[in-house]
Amino acid sequence: MAEGEQHVHGKDEAFSPFSIMANNSIIDFCRTSLASMAGISAGILGLTALKGFIFYFIASLFMSILICLKAGTQWRKFFISWWDLSTSGIFGGVFTYLLFWTFLYGMVHVY
Repeated sequence: MAEGEQHVHGKDEAFSPFSIMANNSIIDFCRTSLASMAGISAGILGLTALKGFIFYFIASLFMSILICLKAGTQWRKFFISWWDLSTSGIFGGVFTYLLFWTFLYGMVHVY
């Protein structure tokens, strides 16, 4: 089997690496946007410690559900792995979340 092809149910399907990369970058953009918006929300709400992290992971779970609903049953046409579709970028967004969370918390509740 050539590079970029996958064997699915007796068929050989070719995937465009550029299309997969573009799809993954859209998912990463959604995750980064979610992390920043969730961080802003947590900072304004005054969440601290474990409550803040739980808030981020609940928001990420909600985003994963929305992404999977948007991809629908035809997700194999656009992504190689369902696991990557539903979980990619969650832990990478933690730093963006922390940045916005601490900044807005400090601006609203400290100063």
